[in-house]
Amino acid sequence: MKREIKFRAWDNLENRWYEPTFEGYRGKIEEIMLSPRGRLTMRTMTELIDESMFPNRFELMQYTGLKDKNGREIYEGDIVKNEYGKVMDIQYDPRSAAFGVGDYYFGTIGSGKIIEVIGNIFENPKLLEEKQ
Repeated sequence: MKREIKFRAWDNLENRWYEPTFEGYRGKIEEIMLSPRGRLTMRTMTELIDESMFPNRFELMQYTGLKDKNGREIYEGDIVKNEYGKVMDIQYDPRSAAFGVGDYYFGTIGSGKIIEVIGNIFENPKLLEEKQ
């Protein structure tokens, strides 16, 4: 089974997402590039800047390979609601090398369960106050 590997990056300075294509906007940043080894490089109109020059500016979130009930891609850091109204945030567990919510991994919640992305931990952190 092939899983699509994609990322998105949250810019802590500009408070905006760079989508999986890592397109930039005219002006300061033209694009954000991710190397095969996971290093970020920011390209501006005049230079290439390695991530060591902007520590903690970007947060990388990986695509889980799943979509919610509306067809929206689910990324690490997303906040989802299940069919019973329970609010959960998507996290990566390095011990099991799997994405999950709470005590459930996507092997169990991703098959036959109805979940909906309602926000993310950067733009909507107050949604986590609703966790049951």
